[in-house]
Amino acid sequence: MTTEQAIATPATKTRRIAFAATVAASIEWYDFFVYATAAALVFGPLFFPGASPAAAVLASFATFGVGFLARPIGGVVFGHFGDKVGRKPMLVIALGLMAVATTLIGLLPSYGTIGVLAPIALVVLRICQGVSVGGQWAGAMLLATESAPPGKRGLYGSLVQIGVPIGMVLGNTVFLVLAAVLSDEQFMDWGWRVPFLLSAVFVPFAVYIHRRIDDTPEFKHAEEKLAAQPPAQRRSPVLEVLRRHPKAVLLATSVFLVVGVVFYIVIAGMLDYGTRILGFSKGAMLTAVLISVGTMVVLLPLFAGLSDRVGRKPVYAAGALVTGIWAFAMFPLVETGNLGLIILGMLGAVVGGALMYGPQAALFSEMFPAHLRYSGASLGAQVANVVGAGFAPFIMVLLLEWTGGSLAVAVYIAALAVLALISLAFITVRHEEVPELDPEERY
Repeated sequence: MTTEQAIATPATKTRRIAFAATVAASIEWYDFFVYATAAALVFGPLFFPGASPAAAVLASFATFGVGFLARPIGGVVFGHFGDKVGRKPMLVIALGLMAVATTLIGLLPSYGTIGVLAPIALVVLRICQGVSVGGQWAGAMLLATESAPPGKRGLYGSLVQIGVPIGMVLGNTVFLVLAAVLSDEQFMDWGWRVPFLLSAVFVPFAVYIHRRIDDTPEFKHAEEKLAAQPPAQRRSPVLEVLRRHPKAVLLATSVFLVVGVVFYIVIAGMLDYGTRILGFSKGAMLTAVLISVGTMVVLLPLFAGLSDRVGRKPVYAAGALVTGIWAFAMFPLVETGNLGLIILGMLGAVVGGALMYGPQAALFSEMFPAHLRYSGASLGAQVANVVGAGFAPFIMVLLLEWTGGSLAVAVYIAALAVLALISLAFITVRHEEVPELDPEERY
């Protein structure tokens, strides 16, 4: 610990940790989401030429989904070491890996330059992104929730969740500006690379976390308890959470499926649907995504704070209900072609998602004991992302192509909302305290 860390007041430590967790999540999600936008707008023709427009988009979204297949790997590896050596060091490593992978995507030659090596390299770098974000989320989330003042775990957890819309807004803003100032030829030639190359400027923040942020009190307490055990009794955290808490992992996965599916349909599936099928301009659809997702910056702490007062499960259940019902209104509103109604359609889906995603960090942290929390929360979230979120745009395109209409996509969303409600009924949360710590040390 540095001298500055040692003399910092509890309030200063809390603010510093909250700031670090929010910025770390924003950086990671910026990097992860610029890929989603590029997959919808440019990767098809650049890396999969010769296919039909629909096939090229499917191939592009498939590489997008590969990143989600890699996320459980990150969850397992980072979860293991996050429960063994701490939240902070694994978060620093995740940030560095993401910055390198994203920057290299911006430097990657297209198919026209190096042939089949281009899509292969794209997939490899996307896997690196997936491993990184799979390990980052739980690290940042636990850094915030385990350092939160009493009664504010939901609110502090939402500061990490805010990183999602902040990263999305930053990424989309960069693409929107480039689309406005560049011609289509310039954008396809080199403009799309700029958002990826900007990732390099975020590397110093990993150094900031390493030097200025201490690990959480709850991790230190759990570490002390484990250190007192004989070495023969210390098991791998990942294996231990699967052995002792398989139900919690399964419920975390099933309750989170609808959140990821709806979010990625809004930010990537709708972008493709609006531009390729409905014929709207890139600027109009990017604007709609930007405005609707941007409201999450306000909604997430609002709903997370509400969950601190009335409980996680009632707020989450309200979100599942809103999402399942609104799915049948979203597509007709988007299909009107009116920008205001397009934004309204997406905004309703975002409100439902925010009701769930806001308290999710606190809910997941309260489903597992502290010494298994990184592994348990990571597994639940990342398996859900593989099964649902990662291939949601891909499934949306398939359903649109097979049925010729959007009703099947709405039914798909509603079915996952029902699954979330059922799963929520079986979730048990724990309110773990650390009585051995001095009260001031909890924050």
